[in-house]
Amino acid sequence: MNLATPSSQPQNVDVLCVGLACYDLIFTVDHHPGPDEKARASAFMGCGGGTAANAAVAAARLGASAAFIGYLGTDIYGDQHLAELHAAGVDTRLVVRGTEATSLSAIFVKPDGARSIVNYREAIVTRLTPAHVPFAQMRPKAILFDGHQPALAIAMANWARDHNIPTVLDADTVNEGHDELVRLCTLIAASERFSQEYTGASSPQAGMAMLAQQAPAVIVTLGERGLIWQRGAQAGALPAFPVQVVDTTGAGDAFHGALAVGVAQGMAWDEMLRFASAAGALCCTRRGARPGLPSLTEVQALLLRG
Repeated sequence: MNLATPSSQPQNVDVLCVGLACYDLIFTVDHHPGPDEKARASAFMGCGGGTAANAAVAAARLGASAAFIGYLGTDIYGDQHLAELHAAGVDTRLVVRGTEATSLSAIFVKPDGARSIVNYREAIVTRLTPAHVPFAQMRPKAILFDGHQPALAIAMANWARDHNIPTVLDADTVNEGHDELVRLCTLIAASERFSQEYTGASSPQAGMAMLAQQAPAVIVTLGERGLIWQRGAQAGALPAFPVQVVDTTGAGDAFHGALAVGVAQGMAWDEMLRFASAAGALCCTRRGARPGLPSLTEVQALLLRG
């Protein structure tokens, strides 16, 4: 395995994203195939993916300087993904590479935009440690974790707390290490599913309240129903921007990348929520997570309309 190479000078960056990078194989299907059924896709696309990697690209497209820490194999999918990150302007100097295969996701998208995902990853994809990555070389204004590198993420979250760096947790599915990360991160952005599975609550509102007992600020995203949030004793909701949905893949990644940009830029709370919600909504209007990540100009235009 090739360890990440430290720079001789600390690297300033707006948003540092830590976690999963994979390569997406996206099939457009009329319906989800049944047992023993052979189905034909009407369209196909291959592109880089992964929650934290997509968030880094989202941040870069929104005008922030962004860096990514994660693993990519020295295979064709890892090479292609690294080239995409470079083309997007994402700093990849702390990407770890090795002979273990790049994580792959097969994504099946139906006409209504709903999708199913099958992912394959080897152990190293989620087993990076501080020994692999000299993260203290970075000077980020905000750090986003997706929970897929627990040992590395917990060490970095503690380091960020010691250095007063705000941290965002993309809490989509319950993973190893979330107990520590929920306690350590300054903003928890949870999916509806996570809010209930992690806390055992009967509703996302109840789950949010329980998460807010551990973190200073909590957002729970509800898809087309918008989001709810709580900061201390304050709570509220924001409806989703109305858009024509083509593919929901990557909407969460766009939302979390934009959220991290808002934190890094010190946006006001309400402004940051609308900014992130607009980015997530726009991602739904195009097929594929990576191609769907919007530009700053597009987000600003939607905010003016909405």
